[in-house]
Amino acid sequence: MATDTPGVKPMSIAGRFVRERERLFGMTDEDRMLRKQWLKDQELAHNEPLENPKMYKFRHNFIRRIYRAPLNTLGAILKPILGKKRAMKIRYFSGKIIIGIILLEAATYYFKYNSHSWIRKGGWRVLKSRVSVLPGDPCYPDASCKGCYADFGFLKNTVKLK
Repeated sequence: MATDTPGVKPMSIAGRFVRERERLFGMTDEDRMLRKQWLKDQELAHNEPLENPKMYKFRHNFIRRIYRAPLNTLGAILKPILGKKRAMKIRYFSGKIIIGIILLEAATYYFKYNSHSWIRKGGWRVLKSRVSVLPGDPCYPDASCKGCYADFGFLKNTVKLK
């Protein structure tokens, strides 16, 4: 079973004064000073959170740093203009959009150039239904031939078979 505190018992850093009733009941001057110090410690300085480049290098291996570099550069350019949150959102979603476009292009290429034909066995097989011709249609007597269904390009071949 996974635990958030491996080998250590979890404890509250707020102590017993996290509950309002506890704060009202029997607080000594020393407890008040500790509570005041604890509340002061919860405030962030103007420059926090700090971004440590060594920590970034430690958390991300060489390959990950390489493929993150273009979008990190985009985020660094946009940060002074739009602010940190917006720049990080644009950085995140632009990466997802680029991956989506690449996948869409790859799928389009695959389906376009790897379709099933009478020459090869593999590929995606697409069957089109024959056109229904009803009385009153301009091409009524000329129904599509039975051999035209699922010919997989055989009738359009340019290979000399004799």
